[in-house]
Amino acid sequence: MTLVAGIDSSTQSCKVVVRDAETGALVRSGRAKHPPGTEVDPQHWADAMAEAVADAGGLDDVDAISVGAQQHGMICLDAEGSVVRPALLWNDTRSASSATDLIDDLGGAQAWTDAVGVVPVAAITAAKLRWLADNEPDAADRTAAVCLPHDWLTWQLSGATGLDTLTTDRGDASGTGYFSAATNAYRTDLLSLALRGREPLLPRVAGPSEVVGRASSKGAALGPGTGDNAAAALALDARDGDVVVSIGTSGVVSAVSTVTPNDASGEVAAFADATGRQLPLLCTLNGAPVLDAMAKLLGVDHARLAELALSSASEGLVLVPFLEGERTPNRPAATGAIHGLRQHNSTPGHLARAAVEGLLCGLADGIDRLRHLGVRTDRVLLVGGGARSRAICELAPTIFGVPVAVPEPGEYVADGAARQAAWALSGDAEPPSWTHATATVYEGVATPEIRDRYSSVRELTDGSPLLG
Repeated sequence: MTLVAGIDSSTQSCKVVVRDAETGALVRSGRAKHPPGTEVDPQHWADAMAEAVADAGGLDDVDAISVGAQQHGMICLDAEGSVVRPALLWNDTRSASSATDLIDDLGGAQAWTDAVGVVPVAAITAAKLRWLADNEPDAADRTAAVCLPHDWLTWQLSGATGLDTLTTDRGDASGTGYFSAATNAYRTDLLSLALRGREPLLPRVAGPSEVVGRASSKGAALGPGTGDNAAAALALDARDGDVVVSIGTSGVVSAVSTVTPNDASGEVAAFADATGRQLPLLCTLNGAPVLDAMAKLLGVDHARLAELALSSASEGLVLVPFLEGERTPNRPAATGAIHGLRQHNSTPGHLARAAVEGLLCGLADGIDRLRHLGVRTDRVLLVGGGARSRAICELAPTIFGVPVAVPEPGEYVADGAARQAAWALSGDAEPPSWTHATATVYEGVATPEIRDRYSSVRELTDGSPLLG
């Protein structure tokens, strides 16, 4: 049996899976925690990776390894390859005003969309580099190379020390703000703009199945790795027409596509996938915690919340779930709001139903945005913690208007990285066809009136608490 390993270095933890390269069958796995915070010394990620590998029984018998990791994180290296300062993670918001400055500097959102398909927000690497240049110019001066979390971890596995051996892939590079998924090329002028004239080295962009090096320990082939969303899409074997909706802390809507979107609103980012195609993506700030909040409000667990939601129609009750502000639409000061409250719909069942429908309506807005940009949306693949809710699964097709397939829970990022490793090892033109567990498919009659009611009150939520 030929074995491959996939590594998922996420915000909260590191997961390792070892799988049969031919069939994808799981052989063993391991995990380790990451420290909290939005600013982290990358060495903690390397230590956690070593711990997770040990927990998985080691990788001495593995022939290929790939790393999937959280996107956008800024890692600055000096001329000797040492980390200049702790990495800024995607969820570090100190660069919000820097993002606004960058948009203005290039002449507006449309200019950024035309250049790289991404309008800077706080999460994007370019915005973090502008923050560095303005707030820590000495650190910016010492920066000889900039890379992303998966780039750095792959480099660590290789044992290389030369900055010119750093590699990335187009999936992760497309989230930096200085790489275009449409042209497959860096825009070093935008890197220079972000760093106010500085132009450090960037990792070479490897091909989707390229062997980029060898692990320093036992010589396993190293795949190019990728960002977390692209790795998850690869694990799910998402094809053109598939929309991946992930309901975790946030809600992510992405689609494997041949279409390169041009969205000046900045809501849809023109990311790339891990196979050479596109992965247009948007993110809502409010995901599964909407269900957590309603369960807490009603004093029930999640199973009971789902029962309540399925026991009643909302009957005019609407929850706009901007509980932590919102990113799509971009309303950071917005609050949640309940509309249409009457005597007849002021029951736990109505409230539970409104919470589920409000969460799904926000994600459906994202699917509509993809459709508006010409992206095929034939079915939804529903994953993440929210997919464990029976109410979410049963109501999703009625809100989304397409069939919804719910795969068995899994470590999709690590699994996608493992599939990429097997692909790199094979040298084939396409990723291996692994056996996938049958997904549960949910279908239902579309309820456009729910969407219409939600849309009619969504715009009223501008940052002031509303109850009406």
